[in-house]
Amino acid sequence: MARTELGTAVAAARRLSEEVLAPQAAAVDAERRWPAEGMAALRAELGGLVVPEEAGGMGHGLLAVAQVGEVTGRACASTSICFGMHLVASAVIAAKATDHHRRHYLEPIAAGEHLTTLALSEPGTGGEFWLSQTRMETRGSELVLTGAKSFVTNGEHADSYVVSTVAAGDDALPGQFSCVVLDGDTPGMTWGPPWTGLGMRGNASRTMRLDGAALPRTRLLGEEGDEIWYVFNVVAPYFLTAMASTYLGVASAALEEARSHLLRRRHTHSGSTLAAQPLVQHRLGAMWARVERTRRLIYQAATEADAGGPEGLLGLCSAKAEVAEAAESVINDALTLTGGIGYSEEGPLHRHLRDARAAHVMAPLTDTLRVWTGRALLDQPLMGS
Repeated sequence: MARTELGTAVAAARRLSEEVLAPQAAAVDAERRWPAEGMAALRAELGGLVVPEEAGGMGHGLLAVAQVGEVTGRACASTSICFGMHLVASAVIAAKATDHHRRHYLEPIAAGEHLTTLALSEPGTGGEFWLSQTRMETRGSELVLTGAKSFVTNGEHADSYVVSTVAAGDDALPGQFSCVVLDGDTPGMTWGPPWTGLGMRGNASRTMRLDGAALPRTRLLGEEGDEIWYVFNVVAPYFLTAMASTYLGVASAALEEARSHLLRRRHTHSGSTLAAQPLVQHRLGAMWARVERTRRLIYQAATEADAGGPEGLLGLCSAKAEVAEAAESVINDALTLTGGIGYSEEGPLHRHLRDARAAHVMAPLTDTLRVWTGRALLDQPLMGS
C-alpha cells in the first residue's frame, strides 16, 4: 500500500461510507449481522492506515484515526467500531514489531489482506481491561494460553487477535502482564454465542475461550511484562480515539438529520417552515456548537498525542467522556426537534440513540475517564494508590 496523504485517505473513507456503509447500516442493525461488505471495502483501501510505511502502510497516526472514524461513524457506527478496533490492533502490533511481525501481520494488513482486532476485556475484571487473568505458560519453545476474553469486537471474523495475558517469564513479577498476537485458526481457541445488544448490533462481539492455545514465542509483542506499556502508550490513545471519533460521527449524523428535517418541514395550515421559528433555530444552534466543540477537542487531543505532547492522553480521556455525553444529548434534542417522524422505529435516530448509549458502557467508562483526568491534574497516580 503506497503512501496516501491524509486528505486522500479521508476522502476514500467518505466515498466508501456513502457507497457501501450507509446503504447497509439499517440492515446491519436490524439483522444484527457483521458488516462484511463494509469491512472488506475499508480493509482493502484503508486497512494499512496506521501501519508504518516501511511495512507498506500509510504511516498515519491518531489524527487519521479520528478523521476517518468520524466519517465512518456517521454512516454506520457498528462498521466504524469494527474497523476502529482493526486500526487499534494494527498500531499495537506495529509499536515494537519484529521482522516476523512485519512479514506475518503488518505487510498483509497494509495490502488489505488481513483483519486484526483486540481481545483484552475479560468476564472477571469488568471495565478494567488492562488487568488480565488469562494465564500464559512457557512449554519449551511455545507459549500456552488458558482463559477467556469477553466482548471481542469482530468476533471470529478476524485473521488475528491482540491478546493480553499474565506474564509467564521466570523473572516476571506478580501483577505483570504481556501481550501476544494469536492467529484466527490457533488450536484451542473457541467462541461463545453471539452477543445481543441494545445498540452496536453489528459489531459481532463474542467471548473468546482459550483452552491450552499454543503459539510460538515469535507471537509475543515486545518483552514479557510490556502490557501496561502498550496500554498507556498505544492501546489507550488509539482505542479512545477510535471510539470517540465513531460517536462523534453518530452525533454529527443526528445533527444533520434534525437540520434536514427542519429545512423540509412546512405547516400546511400556515405555510410557515419550522426553520423560520426562533426557538428551533436556537436549539439547532446549541446542538451544532456542542458537536463542533467536541470535534475540536478530539482532533486537538489526537494532534497533541501524535506529537508526543504532555496533555495528549489527558485530552483523549476527556474527549471520549465528552463525546459520550454530547452524542446522547444531541440525539435526544434531534428527537425532540423532529417530533413523531423522528421518533419512528424505522428512522435513523432510533438506531443512533441505541448506538450512542454504548459510548458510556465501552471501557474505559465515562466516570473512570473523569477520575483519571482529575488524578492527572492533581499529580496523583492514574490507577490510584
